[in-house]
Amino acid sequence: MHKKPVLPALVVIAHGSRDPRHAATVHALVRRVRSLRPGLRVETGFLDFNVPSVHGVLESLAADGVRDVVALPLLLTRAFHAKADIPAVLRDAPPRLRIRQAEVLGPSPLLLSALERRLYEAGLSPADKSSTGVVLASAGSSDPEAIAVIAEIAREWRRTGWCAVRPAFASASLPRTEDAVRELRALGCARVAVAPYVLAPGFLPDRIARGATEADVLADVLGPAPEVARVLLERYETARTPVLAAVGA
Repeated sequence: MHKKPVLPALVVIAHGSRDPRHAATVHALVRRVRSLRPGLRVETGFLDFNVPSVHGVLESLAADGVRDVVALPLLLTRAFHAKADIPAVLRDAPPRLRIRQAEVLGPSPLLLSALERRLYEAGLSPADKSSTGVVLASAGSSDPEAIAVIAEIAREWRRTGWCAVRPAFASASLPRTEDAVRELRALGCARVAVAPYVLAPGFLPDRIARGATEADVLADVLGPAPEVARVLLERYETARTPVLAAVGA
């Protein structure tokens, strides 16, 4: 009998925050991922502010005899953390670990579904789409690639039937949420909704919420939405396949 190959462990790498809601939301999302894939070892490591650290998680996995790891950035865009911070942390991992860095979560049609889920939970219905303008409110980035991706997601989402969709940014880029809300009002949309394109509560999501005071609807953060958990597992599956091929599975 052939031994069933051991699945690479999944290490979800979150940014971390002084805001306790951040870590609580990350852990809730990871619990949902575990529930979708019983038998898969899923650990969470934080880059800053929270424990365990990414390095601590990797040390523990190595001490437990784990050989293969998929490191998954809990990020929606490929900006500085995905391009620089996380690779630097992974280079410092125990040498016995074989690590592949998965792609960031966005863009994905599943994330658009999660955004709509949050808008409907906040009081909208599919019948409201054609008369509602949506602000796609992201944290913001100084990385032009990340900004371009947010703008493209807004264009793609608009094509699904909303009155209009405008990107907005809580930091580093313009427009701000409140300016995008006013622009949609000026366009003549009957109502305006703000959809935070962020994973967990914290300083910048709070800034988005303050910018949404003139909107009719403010959706919750994506958090542990089932679609987000499915994206995590999609990214894991894509990254793990070469790992298994490398060990002859």
